[in-house]
Amino acid sequence: MKRTEIEKRCEDLVMPILNEHHFTLWDVEYVKEGSNYYLRVYVDKEGGITIDDCVTVSRALEVKLDEEDFIEDAYILEVSSPGLGRPLKRERDYERSVGQEVDIKLYKALNGQKEYSGLLKAYDENTVTIEYEDGSEECFERPTIALIRLAFDI
Repeated sequence: MKRTEIEKRCEDLVMPILNEHHFTLWDVEYVKEGSNYYLRVYVDKEGGITIDDCVTVSRALEVKLDEEDFIEDAYILEVSSPGLGRPLKRERDYERSVGQEVDIKLYKALNGQKEYSGLLKAYDENTVTIEYEDGSEECFERPTIALIRLAFDI
């Protein structure tokens, strides 16, 4: 089974659990790191997710995954918060991030610069627009963006 199929099936299994607890799904990823496979589920809620919330989701999802048993390899299940600096991957990520500070990294430099920061002003299937502190805006073609994530101050 392909990685994307595993992620999709896991997403289908976890959504009823998240809906029951009024949590939101940020992402599901199935990756191999070293000799281990990881099934990572990133969840969030208004006010932030807690360790107890992650345990609740993990235990319920574990039961469903054991029942379905569709992942051939041994894997480690991790349920966690998407954390600071979470990448925007899906349309719903962009939607809930409008008006928030984002960092953008481009594949190639634009005007001698590869990194930009500003408020996420708008987006569509082809572009992302940010607003700088001075009120000016810049629009980026989505294929030129290597990474866009919520900004965080250290």
